[in-house]
Amino acid sequence: DRRREAPAAGSPIQPIIKDVGEIYSRLLDHRPVIQGEIRYFVKEFEEKRGLRELRVLENLKNTIFETNEHVLPKCEQAMRDNLNEAIKRLQAANSKIHRLQEREHEERKLQADKLMAREEKRTAHQEELIKEQQNKQAEVDEEHRKAVERLKEQYSEMEKELSKYVSF
Repeated sequence: DRRREAPAAGSPIQPIIKDVGEIYSRLLDHRPVIQGEIRYFVKEFEEKRGLRELRVLENLKNTIFETNEHVLPKCEQAMRDNLNEAIKRLQAANSKIHRLQEREHEERKLQADKLMAREEKRTAHQEELIKEQQNKQAEVDEEHRKAVERLKEQYSEMEKELSKYVSF
């Protein structure tokens, strides 16, 4: 605080202090120069940046306008055309698949009918074979029974004859 206090107005040292203060501020105190440079830099940066951003925004505006006015309608029309074409192709493919499914269903039905007919025919044939086997078995059983009876009769006759000779 004492250093900053100015000596009396009439002192001979005062002009020296004033000169030293000016020398100090010119040689050693760079704050005013730096502040001036900073202001100049900020001003230049803002001006150049502002123009650059304006150009970028203008370009974006033009691009958006071009897109909205020309590109988007063309894209929409191309999309509609392609979607309509795709829908037509899908409908055609769908109808072909439907017809193929109907044909396949009819073929399966015919095959199932043929299989059922074959199964019925096989079942009828099997029943016929079983009846035929049963008839043959009955015939064989009947022949066997008759043969057994003939043999019984023959053996009983032989036994009678033998009993005549046993008495001797």
